[in-house]
Amino acid sequence: MATFSTVTVADSSQLKFLGVIFDPRLTFDAHFSSICKACNYHIWALRHIWRVLPQDVAKTLAFSIVSSRLDYCNAVLYGTPNSTTSKLQKVQNCLACVMLQRRKSCHAQPLLKSLHWLPISQRINFKLATLAFKIQSTLQPEYLHQLISSEHPFSLVTLRSSTRPLL
Repeated sequence: MATFSTVTVADSSQLKFLGVIFDPRLTFDAHFSSICKACNYHIWALRHIWRVLPQDVAKTLAFSIVSSRLDYCNAVLYGTPNSTTSKLQKVQNCLACVMLQRRKSCHAQPLLKSLHWLPISQRINFKLATLAFKIQSTLQPEYLHQLISSEHPFSLVTLRSSTRPLL
């Protein structure tokens, strides 16, 4: 407990900022658990109403509700170990099974391919690469553009790749 002026503030082992839960060791375990809990609830609810909705509406609803939660702020999760992202992968696999009306025990990789979905770790990489490309090509926002450099100032030899927009 800490006291500031006349207000007493309790210590906390977690910090929630813009929907991302940070812990002291930056393991994001609480954040992953929170996402999985919310996604599993929505998948469970979708299973119950799936039969009364047209298939295209149900797929759009499932994708917009659950996948948006899986993708939200996932750039922060870059570099987390596979043991933690596997929790989100299980949720994505479960969503694919529900959307394609398969059993939970079926293999998810062909389902993800048929839905044109990347696995979670690849989604994180893709989102970061897309963000970096947009920053480099549009020069916006400027504070991020200044952090991304495609130039090689200490290169003594001119390479063919020096004219290409590589990071």
